[in-house]
Amino acid sequence: MSGSARPRRRRGGSREAMLAKRSKPPAINPAPAGPTGGQYRPLTDTQVEQIYQTSIRMLAELGMGDSPQALTDQALNCGATINKLGRLCFSQDMVEDIIDGACKSFVFHGRDEKYSFEVGGDRVYFGTGGAAVQTLDLDSHVYRPSTLEDLFGFTRLADTLPNISWFTRCCVATDVPDIFELDINTAYCLMRGTQKPVGTNFTLGEHVDPIVDMFDWVAGGEGKFAEKPFCKAHISPIISPMRYGEDAFDVALASIRRGMPINSIVAAMSGATSPATIDGMLAASFAETLAALVMVNIFAPGYPMIFSNWPFVIDLRTGAFCGGGGEISILNAGAAQLANHIGVPSGVASSMSDAKAVDAQMGMEKALSSLACGLSGANMVYESSGMMASLLGTSFEAFLLDNEMLSHVYRMIRGVEVTEETLAFEAMKNVITGEGHFIGETQTMEAMERDYFYPKLGDRLEPTTWAESGAQDAAQRANREVREILSRHLPNYIDPVVDAKIQSKFNILLP
Repeated sequence: MSGSARPRRRRGGSREAMLAKRSKPPAINPAPAGPTGGQYRPLTDTQVEQIYQTSIRMLAELGMGDSPQALTDQALNCGATINKLGRLCFSQDMVEDIIDGACKSFVFHGRDEKYSFEVGGDRVYFGTGGAAVQTLDLDSHVYRPSTLEDLFGFTRLADTLPNISWFTRCCVATDVPDIFELDINTAYCLMRGTQKPVGTNFTLGEHVDPIVDMFDWVAGGEGKFAEKPFCKAHISPIISPMRYGEDAFDVALASIRRGMPINSIVAAMSGATSPATIDGMLAASFAETLAALVMVNIFAPGYPMIFSNWPFVIDLRTGAFCGGGGEISILNAGAAQLANHIGVPSGVASSMSDAKAVDAQMGMEKALSSLACGLSGANMVYESSGMMASLLGTSFEAFLLDNEMLSHVYRMIRGVEVTEETLAFEAMKNVITGEGHFIGETQTMEAMERDYFYPKLGDRLEPTTWAESGAQDAAQRANREVREILSRHLPNYIDPVVDAKIQSKFNILLP
């Protein structure tokens, strides 16, 4: 039979049936949230120890300035000292005792428990953050001041996106000038628009109680919020370099009294408020975040706090903030590695593109930083969706594209599972001695369901079909999809009776 074609076995079923089966969504999510990170370690063990010891030395010898009196008094009672410059200092023994007793993991609750997840260990979750003051308009495609309606729109949108594990306010409602009404209405938007875990900011400590009262009403009564807290307080208690901030300290104490987890963010700037060298900056910002850990734990040992060391980069030629690039990616990955080294819940920042448009620069910067931070094993990766223009702006289209990007990132973090079955020797034997292709093999269909993510917005058409379909780019496809989601997804997750109580108590501005 030399020179003749080898006969092929035909399998049952039509091509149309096979294509229909392939077009169905996968039975399981091939890229779920919460994979195990830690594959990327930018620092060697020796480097981690060198940075750690430098941070400890900074706290013991240089100490913290501008400590509020209540913090100073409590710290001195716990073993701190005052140096010759009047700065509050913590010995290595004191810091390490606090690390040993610090919270190592906690459950971040959703109002719907299906959204709850454990923060800690080496599990990776992506979510939002930010305080953008501008929004990329869906119609004009130029930036304008962000509004309360924008914030509610982003909340509703995030409610539908599976890779956003929690929603933190991503923009500031610039149309609400009163700071109390801003804090109240921001928290109200989060309650009304999603049942995922949320995070919010408090301008002043005195704003915490009324807002947590509102959370109690939503949760079912007095004290109910503290039983399963679904909101965390975002505070920035350190003013770099090495000083405490009084307003954030007040918010922290008020949050502790009401049982609200704390996300303690240190966002030092390379070459401005911290050293320009990568290792020096990591040492300084790690020391400052340790100082925040001390601050919380001397008042409430073991209190749930996310150790959010977010080392930021500035362009040393211009002084402009750089949200994207290799340096900020390696810095935040290194920050995660350091936090994981001491075993506390870790938070870092990624995807803060400097691009103004939904374009190739945006995609490159976001993918680079989110992958680095995810692979580093950070527990909570903030700013991961929607942030643009070096954190000054946010985009509806970017939210959707980032959500899809994160599926690819989760898939990479998940890695490869090797078993006798998946090594596929028997399947290879069948194909090599049979039809000569794997398309119809049962194992191929199973792998398709289990191992491969198929994008909705990403384009995989051949050029002619793409042209015939309108030749749209990713931003155009995302714009259309955002409009569809916002037009149909109109949730109100607040009970009408509770909503009426809130409306009678506070000046709620959302229509």
